Amino acid sequence: MLEVGATAPTFSLSNHRGEDVSLESIDAEYVVVYFYPRADTPGCTTEACGFRDRWDAFADADVTVVGISDDPVEDLESFAAKHDLPFDLLSDPDGAVASAYDSYGEKNVFGNVVDGTFRNTYVVDSDGEIVLAYEGVDPEAHAEAILEDLRSVRSTDD
Repeated sequence: MLEVGATAPTFSLSNHRGEDVSLESIDAEYVVVYFYPRADTPGCTTEACGFRDRWDAFADADVTVVGISDDPVEDLESFAAKHDLPFDLLSDPDGAVASAYDSYGEKNVFGNVVDGTFRNTYVVDSDGEIVLAYEGVDPEAHAEAILEDLRSVRSTDD
């Protein structure tokens, strides 16, 4: 897990519409970079819909959200459309970006050891510094927890 205070690794990946998105191209005070194992599975859907349902609160706080998995663009496109997700889902097919964020590797899935994306999240400020880090998150209340933690980060910045 990358530490708070570290410089966030840069990336450029295709989103669910096939457009390139880089960390540097995102114009927001904060960027939530969340990694998730597989599009349209129960936990990943819960997590994504949590961000969707709180989208106005994120936008009002000048926070952009990007989700990253090793799913192909086509799977991300249908996932985003099916659940009306207002943020970018990025395809990291070889897990290189997730690896740079310590969010990819061997894991046990139903008794089988496979390589895949871990459910981790980082919040990056406009200077490229990690200000919040979450490992193995609970998808149920994750979006709200980030909003609450960002309030604390902002109050210490004042």
